[in-house]
Amino acid sequence: MAVFVLALSAACFLGLGFVLQQHAAQRAPRADLLHWRLLLDLLRMPEWLLGTGFMITGLVLSALALNQGEVSLVEPLLATNLIFAMALARVLTRQTLGRSGWAGVLLLALGVTAFIVAGRPTGGGAPASELRHWLVVGTVVGLTLLLISTARRLPLFEEATVLALAAGLLYGLQDALTRTTTQRLDQHGLEAVLRSWQPYAVVAAGVVGLLLVQSAFEAAPLRMSLPALTAAQPITGIACAVGFLGDRLRVNPGALAWQAAGLVAIVIGVVVIGRHPALPGTVGDILESTGELPDGSAGDDAHDTPHDPPTDRG
Repeated sequence: MAVFVLALSAACFLGLGFVLQQHAAQRAPRADLLHWRLLLDLLRMPEWLLGTGFMITGLVLSALALNQGEVSLVEPLLATNLIFAMALARVLTRQTLGRSGWAGVLLLALGVTAFIVAGRPTGGGAPASELRHWLVVGTVVGLTLLLISTARRLPLFEEATVLALAAGLLYGLQDALTRTTTQRLDQHGLEAVLRSWQPYAVVAAGVVGLLLVQSAFEAAPLRMSLPALTAAQPITGIACAVGFLGDRLRVNPGALAWQAAGLVAIVIGVVVIGRHPALPGTVGDILESTGELPDGSAGDDAHDTPHDPPTDRG
């Protein structure tokens, strides 16, 4: 029960933090995209600092959850951060939840439940060899670099989605390495932790992931980035947990079918919630939020009429 409470509390703080960070990041200079000076500019914005405070609180709570429970149990629960993000965005945009919103919430909740009940995640499996450990980490890092390279050649809206996907891969890896670090701390003490490479990799993944997320938030509305981030993180975390942490899931045909169905439901639920009008998503929303929309020109159509995504990087 403690793991459930910690993970859901972490999801709440992460979701609220993402919304506040995105509202601030979309006002940053476009030239700062994927540059470290973006973080320096954001440090001057009180709204971003508040969102970062929420995010750090969420990360601490998620680390506590990972210390007490398996990654393959905690990760699906962290995916519910999108529900809390939509709750805050709904207040900011004054949109009702509606059928699509409730459908996304239901799919996400059912997917998380199905995966946990069918998989029954447990720890204590045989530790992976050093080679397998590095193969899993190298694969995730390689995919992240490939996504970043691809994103630079895409229009802004698509770039935001791919950058968020890359950040989700890093955050999933970070969660698995956090679990490794806390286990080593419990078993061998602080000195052994400081001599290992995992805690430094956790910090590096967090910093690079933060830059990718803020660049995605700057490039496009929240609905173009947060669903990709939320979907990629648990899948990567579960893969790493099974790959080198020794997490075990039930592997009989029925359990595997329900686990796959649960993961699919999580992804679909994330996408449905991410496309909800409560998450700002049109060009009119961006201009209105930054004060660049002329008075009287933002009517209902600004939220309902689709716009072609911009291709100019500004």
